[in-house]
Amino acid sequence: MFQKKIIDKYLALQDVATLEERWQAFTAHFHDVGVQENIRASKEEQYQEGFLRDLFVRVLGYTLSPAEGYNLLTELKNVKDSKKADGAILIEGDVKAVIELKSTRTTQLTEIEPQAFNYKNSHRNCKYVVISNFEKLRFYIDNRNDFEEFNLFALTRGEFERLYLCLAYENIAKEVPQKLKEESVSREDEITKRLYKDYSGFKQALYDDLLQHNPTYEPLLLFKKTQKLLDRFLFIFFAEDSGLLEPNSTRIILKRWELLNKMDVPCDLYSLFRKHFRYINEGHKDGDFNIFAYNGGLFKEDPVLEALTISDALLYEHTKRLSEYDFESEVDVNILGHIFENSLDDLDFHTAASSSKRKRDGVFYTPRYITAYIVENTIGRLCSEQKATLGIVDDAYDPQSKKAVKKALLEKLNTYRQWLLGLTICDPACGSGAFLNAALVFLMAEHHYVNELEAKLTQSPMTIGYDSASILERNLFGVDLNEESVEITKLSLWLRTATRKRKLGDLSRNIKVGNSLISDPAIAGDKAFDWQKEFPEVFAKGGFDVVIGNPPYGAKLSKEEQEYLNNTYIQGGSETVISFSKLGYDMLLKQGGNIGFIIPKSFSYASNYTPIREYLLSDINEVVDCRKVWNEVKLEQVIYLAQKGSPTENYLSGVLKGEAVQIMGSISKETFTQFGFYLNGIAAEELTLAQKIQSSGLFVKDIANNSRGGIFQNIISDKGDIEVLGGADIQREGIVSVKGKVYKASLNNDPKCFISANAVLVQRIVAHIEKPTDHIKITACYPEERNYAIVDTINQLVVSEGYNAKVLWLLLNTELLNWYAYRFIFAKAIRTMQFDNPVTNRLPIPLRLKENQEALVKEADKLLLCYKEIAKLRKVFTTLIAANLKANITKPITYFESLTFAEFTAELSKQKRKLSLEEQTEWMDFFEKKKQEMLELQTAVAAINNSVNTIVYKLYGLSEEEVKLIEEK
Repeated sequence: MFQKKIIDKYLALQDVATLEERWQAFTAHFHDVGVQENIRASKEEQYQEGFLRDLFVRVLGYTLSPAEGYNLLTELKNVKDSKKADGAILIEGDVKAVIELKSTRTTQLTEIEPQAFNYKNSHRNCKYVVISNFEKLRFYIDNRNDFEEFNLFALTRGEFERLYLCLAYENIAKEVPQKLKEESVSREDEITKRLYKDYSGFKQALYDDLLQHNPTYEPLLLFKKTQKLLDRFLFIFFAEDSGLLEPNSTRIILKRWELLNKMDVPCDLYSLFRKHFRYINEGHKDGDFNIFAYNGGLFKEDPVLEALTISDALLYEHTKRLSEYDFESEVDVNILGHIFENSLDDLDFHTAASSSKRKRDGVFYTPRYITAYIVENTIGRLCSEQKATLGIVDDAYDPQSKKAVKKALLEKLNTYRQWLLGLTICDPACGSGAFLNAALVFLMAEHHYVNELEAKLTQSPMTIGYDSASILERNLFGVDLNEESVEITKLSLWLRTATRKRKLGDLSRNIKVGNSLISDPAIAGDKAFDWQKEFPEVFAKGGFDVVIGNPPYGAKLSKEEQEYLNNTYIQGGSETVISFSKLGYDMLLKQGGNIGFIIPKSFSYASNYTPIREYLLSDINEVVDCRKVWNEVKLEQVIYLAQKGSPTENYLSGVLKGEAVQIMGSISKETFTQFGFYLNGIAAEELTLAQKIQSSGLFVKDIANNSRGGIFQNIISDKGDIEVLGGADIQREGIVSVKGKVYKASLNNDPKCFISANAVLVQRIVAHIEKPTDHIKITACYPEERNYAIVDTINQLVVSEGYNAKVLWLLLNTELLNWYAYRFIFAKAIRTMQFDNPVTNRLPIPLRLKENQEALVKEADKLLLCYKEIAKLRKVFTTLIAANLKANITKPITYFESLTFAEFTAELSKQKRKLSLEEQTEWMDFFEKKKQEMLELQTAVAAINNSVNTIVYKLYGLSEEEVKLIEEK
């Protein structure tokens, strides 16, 4: 969770004498073998308070309630419900950390996380979470994605100092852990940027050098070999810092080359590196190196690489610079993941001529908190089901159990271990391997859990009961269109699992190059991919247990490819992410298997996704609104999870907040029929209210015809016999400007181009607004003057006989309909939204509206009168300013009521129109008088709008609580 240099900086600030004193107190208790046995024998409730006293009071410096000046509680009740945390840390009376405790019988601390974070979320200013089983302790900041874990019974002095830094009272009080995290994140960002700059600089320089010195090879081939060389070098840098190779082996090679040059022995530097590559592949031992044969394919003999010529100076400069990074403590696999993904962007640039090049919007490196969530809720759910089937429960693994019981328990563990090794997990568009890496981390943790239970039961030292290479070769599968993606995926998996003097796993049979969606060579050429033939062992068992990923979308496809996808998969399949969803669920996943994808939020609501939404509906069990995951990508994202052949009546609705998913509740799938899309991020009371609003059975489409204005922007000018309005020219208060002019004759009497009687105008683009909270603003205008032409950035709603257009104008601008549309039509999206028929077809209006129009018409007339007075006052003010002060009328001057007089004069000064003291005295009275008049009119408008909202709430039959729900949002 923390960068080593940041930790070291803060450790140096700790008081040495205090640390020594606390270390002695800690070891006297937690390293005492007898105490450890007593703790292991204790039940949760027996030692909870004792644990808080022994660790938090005697070692970490807290004062336990009810002592005077206490800052540690033994119990803390949730704000929202009656549940209680086992402890809490207070700073100046504010809850800063919650503590959740279990006995040592609870082996898997991950199972405690949901409960602990529920407590945290109940307290607004709580930043930290501590969970422990009295033997192990985990410390979290803000979210579940990263944590520090400490084995209290085996803690070294260095680890204790780290624990003390995180949890001592004086450090929590000074927000030291938060500062540690913030500075570590900042340093990680800095390292990522600097490393990528050096990495990409090396890559570009190497590619240019290869082009210059190896003219017989095709440029694209040389670019691919550039990437492969960089992959080899990255493995070496990582391996020499993590103990897989001799430390500083790169520098040794560089010094050896320098020495040979000084001795006037002809030798190019690349030849020494080629030899080193061969050593890593085959193994070697000499005076400087003792290299194990790691093999695995990365360093397999490559005739092209062997034949290349590379400049000495270039190779020396860049390998020296990159080898200076600390790949053990500073550069983790996730940082490399971002760099790998950028490498794929570079590849796309060099392969842009390919007609089937996929758009990279869909394959940005997926953040860990996303991959971890999907993995936990696909692989993790299967694991939980299997453990429940086998009856594996932590508490049962008691070392005091009888021999026969122990034997049966061990058999369960062995059965589960073999089941784990038989799982098949696939990412059909693996990119740089983010999801497969997350799956690997999860499976390694699950095997570790099995080993812990076994060690606890048998009271023997924990052994590694699995080989990480076995997980790679048996559990993980991936396919990608790009050869380089596949190589980078392999490299990232090797870096995470490489172990000293153990061969790298052979990934050639599991991670493959191919077009996942097309099996016909006539269309995909040599990239055509037949899943059944490529992975026969998997499909002999019915398919993959889990399919996960972030499939690409928006790919540029040929006409033949589009037809193939539409015909092979589902309607709309030419959008690749739709075809990947059908492929993953229908063709790759076995019955009972889980799928989890992160894809564009359009999946939830867009019309082109309707067939795939309907197809998956019965088995969907969770939808999470992720908003914008990547700053570089405008589209919002959504996670969906489904279990094949396991239909449910409801699905969980979640929202990504920060880096954590918050489940809002369970939503009935009947709402899909009611609202036409997957509702998401909706609270239960909001859904109940929406169903009540919708229950009238009457919609805008039933009382008005909605159509766009005309398409004639290209003939608009400053000449003509009729003025033209566009979307920006209409506001709720009326027509505020014009777009230009046209001649009526040029519009051919097209009715769409003119304002009809009894019509309401609406801006076609519906604005999404983020402050003070996310919402939308429908901008409807009642045009009292109708002698205008309108373009297609305006929608015109012509109201049916018996209904008054003024009433519809009021309704469309109400809090209620804007609240409803944002959640139950626009799916809380931040995308560009259009006010077309798909919206008005679903926008409900009160059933008794027709006979209750009179009161609303009265309010509308009052409102229109106020708006006229506002427009008149604004015109008077701006005309006088323009005429008398010779000033340009800027937006701030137009809306002068929001300015102070000082701000108004400052706005004039920007135009080099500075008022003299005499002028200021004259104009101040005028300004303040007109401002007061404007504010009084706006107060009147607000009062009328409140009255309108009140009438509308009554027409829909809303209670006070329901009104509060709308207005608070």
